[in-house]
Amino acid sequence: MGNTGSSQKVSSQDRAILDLKIQRDKIYQYQKRITALTDRETEIARECLARNDKRRALLALRRKKYQETLLSKTDSQLAQLEQLTGQVEFALVQKDVLFGLQQGTKVLQAINKEIGGIEAVDRLMEETAEARAYQEFQEVSQMLEGSLSTQDEEDVEDELEALEREVAGPVQLPAVPSDPLPERPQPPVEVQEESQEPTRTPVLAS
Repeated sequence: MGNTGSSQKVSSQDRAILDLKIQRDKIYQYQKRITALTDRETEIARECLARNDKRRALLALRRKKYQETLLSKTDSQLAQLEQLTGQVEFALVQKDVLFGLQQGTKVLQAINKEIGGIEAVDRLMEETAEARAYQEFQEVSQMLEGSLSTQDEEDVEDELEALEREVAGPVQLPAVPSDPLPERPQPPVEVQEESQEPTRTPVLAS
């Protein structure tokens, strides 16, 4: 009977640790995919700016910033999962394990929603009907409402300006004239004439 209880306890521990490791592996996979998505968002923004579509370029960069915040969350979540799976005494950390699973599930749900949402941006690149494109643009914009902080929005604006300069290329300065510059006229040299005083002849006294 005692062996049965011990076996049941170990089984519960193993199951929880296995769940943590599965969740950890999923987060690793999502991290790689989101990293690829952030690179894609930058390319989308660059393509939009090349077509003078600043509005959609800004949207792509806002999505990129949101994806980067998700990556930051997954980093902290992975650290927590690694710590929990490394615990030896399961009874002491059982609540923490369950809490970690709950938090990890929330992160995975947010990531999964974001990965599915990237297709909407791709459709914006291919859409020809302006009304439909505008509708989808509004949908993505509303999804991002409240997801970025003020600092995040400022970072997005800075990145947009940098991309605009990159797409526009270097500023063309006027070419340096190849003709030699005209010689500067020299001022005339003034020659001062010495004053000629009349020569006085001495008069002898008579």
